[in-house]
Amino acid sequence: MSSEENNEVDLDSIPLFDYLKQAIPVEELRDFSSSRRIGSIDFVKGIAIVFIMGAHTAGAWLVPSWMFFYGILFAFLDIFGPSLFVFLSALSVVFSISRRKVDMKEKVIRNRIFSRGIMIIVIAVIFNLISIEFTIEGYSFPATLWGWNILMFIGLSQVFSYYALKLSKLARAIIGFFIIFASDPIRQFLFQGREAGDLISTVLHYIITSPSPMTPLLPWISICFISSIFGEYLYEAMIGGTKKDYRKLFRTFLYYGIFFVLIGIFLGRNSYIPGDEFILATDITIGTLPSNEYPHIILLLHMRTQTFIPGMTYPGMWEFLIRGRAPNMVYNLGAALILIAVCFYILDIKRKMNNFISMINYYGKVSLSLFLLHFVFVTLFLNALDIVLYFVLLFSYVGFWGFLMYIWNEFYNGVGSPEWLMVQVGRIGQKTSKTVKKEILVIEEEIKETVHKIKRDRTKGSER
Repeated sequence: MSSEENNEVDLDSIPLFDYLKQAIPVEELRDFSSSRRIGSIDFVKGIAIVFIMGAHTAGAWLVPSWMFFYGILFAFLDIFGPSLFVFLSALSVVFSISRRKVDMKEKVIRNRIFSRGIMIIVIAVIFNLISIEFTIEGYSFPATLWGWNILMFIGLSQVFSYYALKLSKLARAIIGFFIIFASDPIRQFLFQGREAGDLISTVLHYIITSPSPMTPLLPWISICFISSIFGEYLYEAMIGGTKKDYRKLFRTFLYYGIFFVLIGIFLGRNSYIPGDEFILATDITIGTLPSNEYPHIILLLHMRTQTFIPGMTYPGMWEFLIRGRAPNMVYNLGAALILIAVCFYILDIKRKMNNFISMINYYGKVSLSLFLLHFVFVTLFLNALDIVLYFVLLFSYVGFWGFLMYIWNEFYNGVGSPEWLMVQVGRIGQKTSKTVKKEILVIEEEIKETVHKIKRDRTKGSER
């Protein structure tokens, strides 16, 4: 009997409730979405979640006179935000699938990936109920259930990445870039149809773009196809394990990254403004984009509030900086590859390690929890901090959540945290669906017997 069969028999022989009651090792909590042997992935993911926390708190905490700082930095450093976080999450899924093919059956891997993806989507739906209700007008329950936030997309990307791996690298590249460059005209067509009152366009726009188009299906689904290519390169380098393999991977990521960044800047050099304005500046026609379709362009309004440097104006926002546009997708993918390549060279080739790197690695391992929890106190200092006090409180805030996650995981086994839920759902996914159904039937029978016994005892009591 193979090791795979042994693994499945052992899992299926344990009752479901007893199986879930087993303590989850802390290492498994920290590594549920980690590549384990590639430390730079967790490090870059840690950088991404810290920047996301910084962006969200800056938008809420800075006084109006400093909001230009938020607008400028958010626009130019968005490469460290959701696109990088989603790219790394999809990369980790591909890496995990490739690694587990060695000792797990295909059905077990599929169940594990799908169950985790569905669980993340459930969390995303709950998040939408709160965020859309309080931040986006014109939508009420149940329309507020659906929205393309980061979690919703990460959950769906689990499934898409699984199927993307079944295609050749060339096919994935063609599909990925076709999606990127077809997305702008498709979204424009659906938006215009919705504005004209067309029912089909309205429904499709709601599904593809959603009330919260932060990471809409188009063009973001392209990440699953493109990241899967580099995920396989990453896995092949890990299997090789030599310095030569690692240096080849570094060059591959770096060269493709530089190429994508240059293409993104070239294609996205035109400028846009929100609303219905049309202006001409320095012989460059500045187009318009609807802010409810591309909410990232609102950052331009914050940028224009700066008064510290006289004469500095921002007539428009370059397209490669506007989240959701095709040039921005190419530019962000390139920036992600460059950042991963640099960190890979420092951490995995040169083997650099210190307390700061260890800390950021830990933030990357608990990034899902940090993303959800950092919103808890984000309303404490609404529009109340200048830039100096903001950075002091930001470092304290990031440190607080990191310390809390450490205590939660190390002393309380992470029970109830998002990572804990993902591991539990993944463990259920490891058991065959047939076995889980049998166990559920057994549990239902036990419940029926208990109810029947209670009724019987009540009947005997009344007869007495």
